[in-house]
Amino acid sequence: MNDFINELQLKIERLENEINFKNGLISILSHDSKELFGIFVWLIEGLEQKTISEEDFFKLLPQVKRDTLKNLQTIQDSITWIKTQYGGFKIKPVKIMVMDLFHYLEEKYATKLEEKNIKFYFKGDHNVFLTSDRLLLEYVLDKIFNNALKYSFPGQDIYLQMITKGDEIVLSIIDFGTGMNEKYLSAIYTYDNPIFLGTAGEKGVGLSLKIVKNFISLLYGNVQIISTENKGTTVSLFLRKFIE
Repeated sequence: MNDFINELQLKIERLENEINFKNGLISILSHDSKELFGIFVWLIEGLEQKTISEEDFFKLLPQVKRDTLKNLQTIQDSITWIKTQYGGFKIKPVKIMVMDLFHYLEEKYATKLEEKNIKFYFKGDHNVFLTSDRLLLEYVLDKIFNNALKYSFPGQDIYLQMITKGDEIVLSIIDFGTGMNEKYLSAIYTYDNPIFLGTAGEKGVGLSLKIVKNFISLLYGNVQIISTENKGTTVSLFLRKFIE
């Protein structure tokens, strides 16, 4: 009886988390869409009514571009998550070489790494494989690495570290950037956490890590974040070597 009650409580907790996640996602999409289109309308009307000069209009465009890119990323992240909510969605385990994940990030972010003069290194066994869903795992690493790059200063290093622990593989992305005050860590997966600008003014919506946590649960894994202000952040994924 106790086992049944515990299992029921876990299901209720998971359902509550899903509901909160969906409500937060809808809130973000609604707020950002209104904000973005409101700015467009305000700028165009201002130019038409000559309350904004052409010079000021063009000065504001870089900020509009940053906001647009942020909202576009939110939509793309949301679409990726929505795909996992279809009734027929199933993870598709394939054999993945860990070094392939490193090269995936290295190639995708080659331009941004060069722009910030940041070196990206791999630490661990170069020949280790794991069996997981490539789409979900690449998405998760992509978002974590993007944050590491965003909050790193020019000239710093970032590492992808791989450690084997029994039947688990621990993948960690380690940066030495701005880090985070401990008081914000407990709220990092909620919608109350403040949004921080990157070291080059990069702007985010704070949605990525929430989806990361959701995807890692689909892979039967866990995520751990250790961060110290002005010293950097380590995000570790605890993954089964094999999932069916």
